[in-house]
Amino acid sequence: MGERRSLIDGIKTAPPATPTAREQEFVYGKTTQVPELAPASSSSADIASTPFSTRIRADYAEALKRASLERQLKKLKPCTIREILEVSLEPWLKANGYLP
Repeated sequence: MGERRSLIDGIKTAPPATPTAREQEFVYGKTTQVPELAPASSSSADIASTPFSTRIRADYAEALKRASLERQLKKLKPCTIREILEVSLEPWLKANGYLP
């Protein structure tokens, strides 16, 4: 841990010319880490995952959560909400020309 100083002394000193990578990640949400790779569902290529959120009907959300929990208990695949959504969305995206 660095040397302790008063708040006034800290304000008087000039900040570093460029923030460190850790500081940029904290302040701006930028990251220099490689994104986590998700297991590919139907191909052998690794596909990066990205955060995605949306609002869905409450009954769909409840049913999806229940399906996920029950499948996890029975050790069935797909079992996570993410896996179930990916398996469900893939045929639609392919049928409508959005995926090869």
